[in-house]
Amino acid sequence: MSTTSLPTTRTRVKARVSFNRFRAWLVACAIRPQARTWLVIQFAILHAVIWTFILINLKAAQDVHMDVAEAWGWGQKFLWGYGKHPPLSGWIAGVWFKLFPATDWATYALAMATVSVGMVICWFVSLRVVDARRAFLVVVMVALYPIFNFKGFKYNPDLLQLVTLPLLVLAYLNAFEKRSWQSGIWFGLAGALALMTKYWVLTMIGAIGLAALIHPARVRFLLSPAPWVGIATMAVAMIPHIVWLADAHFVPLTYAGDTYSIEDAGLVHQLVFGYVLHNAALLALPVALAALAMALVPPLARAPLRIVTRAWARGANPGVNVSQALNIWIIQIVVAAGPPLGALAFGVYLKTDWGISLFFLVPLALVAIPPLRVQGAVLFNIVAIWLVLSVATLIASPWIAAREMAANKDNTATYGARSDLARELTQAWHSRFASRWAVVAGTMESIQPMVFYSPDHPVAFIPNEAWSSGLTSLDDVKTYGFIGVFDPTDGRLPAFEKWVSEVAPNAERMVMTTRRFTHGKAGPSMSWNIYIAPPAR
Repeated sequence: MSTTSLPTTRTRVKARVSFNRFRAWLVACAIRPQARTWLVIQFAILHAVIWTFILINLKAAQDVHMDVAEAWGWGQKFLWGYGKHPPLSGWIAGVWFKLFPATDWATYALAMATVSVGMVICWFVSLRVVDARRAFLVVVMVALYPIFNFKGFKYNPDLLQLVTLPLLVLAYLNAFEKRSWQSGIWFGLAGALALMTKYWVLTMIGAIGLAALIHPARVRFLLSPAPWVGIATMAVAMIPHIVWLADAHFVPLTYAGDTYSIEDAGLVHQLVFGYVLHNAALLALPVALAALAMALVPPLARAPLRIVTRAWARGANPGVNVSQALNIWIIQIVVAAGPPLGALAFGVYLKTDWGISLFFLVPLALVAIPPLRVQGAVLFNIVAIWLVLSVATLIASPWIAAREMAANKDNTATYGARSDLARELTQAWHSRFASRWAVVAGTMESIQPMVFYSPDHPVAFIPNEAWSSGLTSLDDVKTYGFIGVFDPTDGRLPAFEKWVSEVAPNAERMVMTTRRFTHGKAGPSMSWNIYIAPPAR
């Protein structure tokens, strides 16, 4: 006689209870003072680890971005500036790569560590404005913002601003609240740290200044020592860099003027439209997913209209510090509108990447709207959405990478085998001179990967460029010799060949071809003009 085993109600109830207990535990940890900070830190670490592995898979057929290789090169010598930018991004890269090898995975880990630190600082910023429940929602929305995952793959000064600018806003909110000279010192140091990242942060500093002038409580703040001590502290902290700037004949300003000033009004309008559309599209994702998390709070079937109505209510909201929220709203509006309007007024080449650092306050600005109500279940839902999307992306990342490579198989800018060329050129130098390859010359796009991938890590020298990094000099180039690397399709080739003829007329010239194979799939073939100039004897 056969028997049939049926699942019992007790088992289902136990599973439901366990699930509910886990959800309750997560919400409790997010709001309990003793646990909430550690929960956010652990969340940020998990985000960094998952997305580092995702980027390793997605970028398996690519070399690191030239900005990353440039930052690595800067970090080999700690200066007060590097030609185009202030020094902080180079310093951090230098410290990081004293702990980790110069490998692709370490650059992605650095990028994800950077954005994850920024997430934690955004948490502390949020706590100044909203309660812990809303602050945790802000952190997960930030993690879903593509700048903090997909788009955050390249470490450079733009990405580093996701640490220094939240820190600046945090210091401002602290100074605005406490109005003490001690808070002013921290405010000034945060401002100096931001300025040492990139001069573009002047947009955020200006927005903070406008917020301080517009806010209804401006008189109390401006009559306190905090803003004036902050300004003085920032000025003093910036003295070493300002001295370097003067000694370098203000080359970063020359770089900005030469690179980003355009006169074509039509092109300016097109770039501004693209900038606005690009950043709006990126922000739409975390906002839409947060709305989904709020809509999924039960009961859905019994009261479908409450999907819209339950998230909003009239009356006072003790979960929002309206005075500090006003600061956030003003700052975000100014940094959102200022750059496009400035680009239109002054004919500036507005890059979409410049929005990377300017919109981290959007989730907080939305969550801080007083009529918005955030239920505890929303926190579990948004974390579940983040986890599902992250794990699904991790699983799909090899397939995504293969599809991208197949669709862009002739894209030499993305899939050109520059790392292979770096290793081949290192062997060529060693076989000829039995010494370390010290200098590589050419354009940034061609030579920065040589700096990163060559075992000798030669210093980059870019001829015919006013904004030298200061890492080497023309005398060093003549003394140690160099290898010139140039793309034969680049229109700047005649000027470079003229320079080689003047500096090293007896340089050996050749053409080298590279091609990468990834998982049996061939990438595009690239040819390079190579110039090998021996060391001085």
